[in-house]
Amino acid sequence: MVALGVVVGHATPLTFRKEQSRLCRHLYFGGACAGTADALLPPTLSLDRPYLIAILHLSLSLSLSLSRCYDVEQELLLRRSDSHYERLASFGGRDIKRRNAMGRIAALALLCCLLPAVAPLSNEGKALLAMKASFNNVANLLLDWNPSATSADDANATAGEGLDEHCAWRGVLCDNLTPTVVSLNLSNLNLGGEISPAVGELKSLLSLDLKGNRLMGQIPDEIGDCVSLKYLDLSGNSLYGDIPFSVSKLKQLEELNLKNNQLTGPIPSTLSQIPNLKTLDLAQNQLTGEIPRLIYWNEVLQYLGLRGNSLTGILSPDMCQLTGLWYLCVVKPCYSYRICYVAPTLNVHDLISLFIFLGLSDVRGNNLTGPIPENIGNCTSFEILDISYNAITGEIPYNIGFLQVATLSLQGNRLTGKIPEVIGLMQALAVLDLSENELVGPIPPILGNLSYTGKLYLHGNKLSGPIPPELGNMSKLSYLQLNGNELEGTIPAELGKLEDLFELNLANNKLEGPIPRNISLCTALNQFNVHGNRLNGSIPLEFQKLDSLTYLNFSANHFKGKIPDELGQIINLDTLDLSDNNFSGHIPDSIGDLEHLLVLNLSRNNLNGPVPNEFGNLRSVQVIDLSYNKLSGFIPEELGQLQNINALILSENNIHGGIPSQLTNCFSLTTLDLSFNNLSGYIPAAKNFSRFPSESFLGNPLLCGNWPGSSCSLDGHASRISISLAAVVCITLGFITLILMVLVAIYKSNQPKPFIQGPCRTGQGPPKLVVLQMDLAIHTYDEIMRITENLSEQYIIGYGASSTVYKCVLKNSRAIAIKRLYSQYPHNLREFETELETIGSIRHRNLVSLHGYSLSPHGNLLFYDYMQNGSLWDLLHGPSKKVKLDWDTRLKISVGAAQGLAYLHHDCNPRIIHRDVKSSNILLDENFEAHLSDFGIAKCIPSAKTHASTYVLGTIGYIDPEYARTSRLTEKSDVYSFGIVLLELLTGKKAVDNESNLHQLILSRADDNTVMEAVDSEVSITCMDLGLVRKAFQLALLCTKRHPSDRPTMHEVSRVLTSLMPAPSLKPCSLPLKTNDYTRIIASDEKTQDNDNDDHHQYSSSSDGPWFMKFGEVISKNTL
Repeated sequence: MVALGVVVGHATPLTFRKEQSRLCRHLYFGGACAGTADALLPPTLSLDRPYLIAILHLSLSLSLSLSRCYDVEQELLLRRSDSHYERLASFGGRDIKRRNAMGRIAALALLCCLLPAVAPLSNEGKALLAMKASFNNVANLLLDWNPSATSADDANATAGEGLDEHCAWRGVLCDNLTPTVVSLNLSNLNLGGEISPAVGELKSLLSLDLKGNRLMGQIPDEIGDCVSLKYLDLSGNSLYGDIPFSVSKLKQLEELNLKNNQLTGPIPSTLSQIPNLKTLDLAQNQLTGEIPRLIYWNEVLQYLGLRGNSLTGILSPDMCQLTGLWYLCVVKPCYSYRICYVAPTLNVHDLISLFIFLGLSDVRGNNLTGPIPENIGNCTSFEILDISYNAITGEIPYNIGFLQVATLSLQGNRLTGKIPEVIGLMQALAVLDLSENELVGPIPPILGNLSYTGKLYLHGNKLSGPIPPELGNMSKLSYLQLNGNELEGTIPAELGKLEDLFELNLANNKLEGPIPRNISLCTALNQFNVHGNRLNGSIPLEFQKLDSLTYLNFSANHFKGKIPDELGQIINLDTLDLSDNNFSGHIPDSIGDLEHLLVLNLSRNNLNGPVPNEFGNLRSVQVIDLSYNKLSGFIPEELGQLQNINALILSENNIHGGIPSQLTNCFSLTTLDLSFNNLSGYIPAAKNFSRFPSESFLGNPLLCGNWPGSSCSLDGHASRISISLAAVVCITLGFITLILMVLVAIYKSNQPKPFIQGPCRTGQGPPKLVVLQMDLAIHTYDEIMRITENLSEQYIIGYGASSTVYKCVLKNSRAIAIKRLYSQYPHNLREFETELETIGSIRHRNLVSLHGYSLSPHGNLLFYDYMQNGSLWDLLHGPSKKVKLDWDTRLKISVGAAQGLAYLHHDCNPRIIHRDVKSSNILLDENFEAHLSDFGIAKCIPSAKTHASTYVLGTIGYIDPEYARTSRLTEKSDVYSFGIVLLELLTGKKAVDNESNLHQLILSRADDNTVMEAVDSEVSITCMDLGLVRKAFQLALLCTKRHPSDRPTMHEVSRVLTSLMPAPSLKPCSLPLKTNDYTRIIASDEKTQDNDNDDHHQYSSSSDGPWFMKFGEVISKNTL
């Protein structure tokens, strides 16, 4: 402060003399010299400039006024010529000078008294302001980073308070005793720009966290001046350039996280000079060169992450010097659920792991070469050893059996030799993966001693000999993959003892003999694949007991006999492949009961008889291949109901008759092969049939069409038709019959008819429009038909498995959607009408309202709200994807859908189970507000009755697996389906895509802690706090728990999602929410429900609340 006074004191006289005539010409005992005062303020002085300038104005005004008085009096005295005045001037001049000097001293004293009220900003405060200046997009984010924000409004501010005002700024934490910055946390704020070199001025900084922003540029060398730094996290930005060597000056550093940037160059070997470094994560950059060997000699290092780079070199024997490590993972690529598992219950401070991921699936040229070090067995601290997907050569060393690892994964290398029998002594093994190598010899029977091993992967090698029966002793085994080897002999019946076996893959070997009936004892079996062997016999009838089976592949073997009817009882099957065998007889009608079937392949057998009409019930099926058989009869018209079918292949059979026109309703059909049959007539002229090439119809001599080789052409067909006498007689009789029917109809129309009030009571009579909402009251059925031109194709806006949807604009200019059902509902019509009237009375802002209906033999129509943005499925998976859904919109959609479903479950009277929750049944209005649709077919649930039902509904990929076991759907079944929809929103992936299952994919990624890699790019780009996305993943996995009692209710789901929504006054995703905020909300909600809704308690699980407290057990909080 004294220094400032001296500066002002020295500067003032000089400035006055230079600017006196210009600035003070009209000044007399007062005034303002704003320009002079502001010029006197040093530009580098970080003070409250307006307040300081005001003080300078006051001091300068006083000083200038006194100077002006001196000049005026001096001039007056000099104008006098006599000696009296000369003596007076001489005396007065000295007095004026003395008084002027005293005035200046007084002004300076005033300035020195007032300046202490304005404290200067410390050097660290200046450094923070310099950092702010180097950032972009700081508006409203660093609003309080302003020296005037804390002191300008405080009249009692002192010098000490001014020095530490920066300690109150956002993200800044100071020491309690001294105003020095010890922590700076600006993570996940979407900041742009660069990191200022001024960061080096923060000498006392212990923690610097800038992760999750969009910072660019190089890491400044000055960061090495933060000598006290212990925690440095710059991950998740766009920093480029080399890692500065100055980082090695940070001797106190314990954690260095630079992952997910664009850093290049080698890993500095000087990083090994940081004595306390426990965590070093350089994953997902563009680093090159070898891993410095000195890093291996860091006895303190606990976590080394290098995945997603372009590192090369050999696997160094020095790695065993990392005595603090228990996890070695060298992976390329890292996309399988078997790779890189980290226990989700580990705390970040307790995590002791080594990640050396050398490349993801989109990074090439990562090749760790050479053999596995012979001294690998000395790494006794390892719990997981994973060096998958490199170019490791040589044999597996014998002393690898000395490891006490839980996971041993050597997948995707070039290992040769035999499997060491010593591996059978590694009792701690939970996962053994030696797949995709060049291993030879037999499978050691001693592996059967691995009683705690849950996953055994030996596929893709050259293993020979029989499958050891001892493998049946691996009581915990859930995955057994032996496919792609040269195994011989029979399938051991002892495998039937594996009660927890989920997947058994024995494909592409040389196995012989029948399928053991004991396999049916593996009640948890989900996938069974014996493709490409030499197996014979028949399909065991006991397979009908495998309720959980979804994938069954017997193809390319020597099976014979009839296809058992019992296969139709495996209701959860989505793939059935019996192709390329010797099956004979008729195709069982019961296969049509497999509602969830996606792929049906019965080709290349000796099947005969007709194609079952029941195949029309396979509403989820995408592929039907019945080619190369001896099938006869007609193509069933019912196949026209298959709205999801992509491929229909019936070639090389004896099918006759015409091509049903109903096939033109299969708008998803892209592959049609009817070649080499005995078809006749004309090819349907519909537009979607024009896409099929002529090869699809070749080999049908009586089939007419415009392609080379057709036996008839459209132009000459009429001239070759000869009408026989019998045809003339039939036409005449038909004409007479028609006239008689018209006369009878006219007679009946003139008879008196009783008046029937209310909706149509029978399926007969003219169509009648039943109005449930007033906007349809001014319309009749005929008017709606006239508006839509009798439901012309030009008004079609969508297709479903059970209906076609049309758009209709009413007289009041309001648009509605008309759903024409394929089924005619000939039975229990009154009951169905009653249900529709109940549904029409339901009102909720997140439900699609039913406005009316019309039921008659002419067509059953339902009239709904029209939604401008179509379905969620269209926006996520449709061919156009015109609208990109950002994170806020997706969260809004999930909240709306959850609230609508919660209303049906808990607040609607009667309560309703939807039974078919899926993305195509979530419609979006012009504001992307979600509306749940298609709940009109769901059965109403009386409050006094059980909430379970045996009514079968659902869509493959969304159906609760508990349904496969009990055939009963509950509210928790809807919760499961909603969880799948939530996964769709987060990943952008389909629930089922070919043979891929979204739920299984996310579960596998949750196992290996890579679930966040499945996030849709639109979500990761538009959400600034990915912690919210992780919570949504956790919620989705809770909704899809295997046991219904473990799932939350929809009320709880709705409240959790609502808690993730940004506050109205905040920008979306700008501020992270506390982890347990929504848990407290749920607990409070449960308490309220217990007190106020005791009569509804039977519908909710009392154990739901605690599950939300266990999010850490679903996905590790270290996922990101």
